[in-house]
Amino acid sequence: MIPAHAEHDVTQPDLDDLRTRTRTLCARFPDEYWRETDRDRRYPQEFVETLTAAGLLAVLIPTRYGGSGMGLTQASVVMEEINRSGGHSAACHAQMYTMGALLRHGSDELKETYLPQIATGGLRLQAFSVTEAAAGSDTASIVTTATRDGEDYVITGHKNWTSRIQESDLALVLARTSERGADRTGGLTLFLVDLRRVRAEQPDALDVVPVRTMFNYATNQVSYRGVRVPADHVIGEVDAGFRYVLDGWNAERILLASEAIGDGYWFVERAVGYANERTVFGRPIGANQGVAFPLADAYMKVRAADLMRNDAARLFDAGAACGAEANMAKHLASEGSWAAANAALDTHGGNGFVDQYDIERKFRETRLYQVAPVNNNLIKAFIATKVLGLPRSY
Repeated sequence: MIPAHAEHDVTQPDLDDLRTRTRTLCARFPDEYWRETDRDRRYPQEFVETLTAAGLLAVLIPTRYGGSGMGLTQASVVMEEINRSGGHSAACHAQMYTMGALLRHGSDELKETYLPQIATGGLRLQAFSVTEAAAGSDTASIVTTATRDGEDYVITGHKNWTSRIQESDLALVLARTSERGADRTGGLTLFLVDLRRVRAEQPDALDVVPVRTMFNYATNQVSYRGVRVPADHVIGEVDAGFRYVLDGWNAERILLASEAIGDGYWFVERAVGYANERTVFGRPIGANQGVAFPLADAYMKVRAADLMRNDAARLFDAGAACGAEANMAKHLASEGSWAAANAALDTHGGNGFVDQYDIERKFRETRLYQVAPVNNNLIKAFIATKVLGLPRSY
């Protein structure tokens, strides 16, 4: 049986054509647009609607559900080009990797009901509600509960870092349905929550508090106060939800690595342009090795991350094991984009701190990738134990 994430069409558009199409759409949203949405912490509704209408957020949905039936390689190109244009994929990247849990593990009824509407943009699945304040990266320790009550489950608990829930019609929520035993990852169940139904029928059961962060991310703290979810909206099997979340992590890491790579190229391109134009002491500042060498070093790091990302995406699309490659791609990309961000800021000098140059905005945005969706230190621990065979540290 072909893995669901490998069920893309044999005939696919050339990557260069996909890049060009994405760039053309992104060109409609210049620096001023992203500067304004960042300043006001406003969700870039127009941008998301444009990409949705063009089918770029449905590239991973099979054609039988109305999507493009492409692979993660193509999806990663879309994410990269959004960030390389000066935009920020955080507004829409979850549509790609969150949908995967429904596609790979949801019932036929759920897929037939929701995937076609997600593909057309009639519904948005942008929210993934997993992380809790006390548990942090230790997902197996979450305490939000889901208790069976007749034909429903009742979800009670608190989540933080639940992004885009106010912009979503659907959300995936991980909750504890039984106590964990010898298998510490057991007892967790993944639910597809129809937020439209909750808002209409139980408005007081869902409390959403926006959290203002250092860049525009539309994230929230969410309290579930007896939210009722039909039992047939369980993704996969009861108590096996952690496995489904884990299954989506590789795709998430590869896609976010692509965003960081896009940022890295953007920083280098902007800095090189500025270094060639800015003249001090009678010559372009790019002639100074103190400017040129950090940019060259950053560019090489971004290119290396690009190669690892491509390898990880190729393995994913082939249905092969790619945990190490996905993690390494995310780590290398986040380090590369951060090196490029610092080199670009240094190149611009004082102007790098002025909003109209956009360096400071992208500088704030790209810092996230070293921390999320997984901290780089956890990636090092994974590589040390799973690849190198060293003892576990935690």
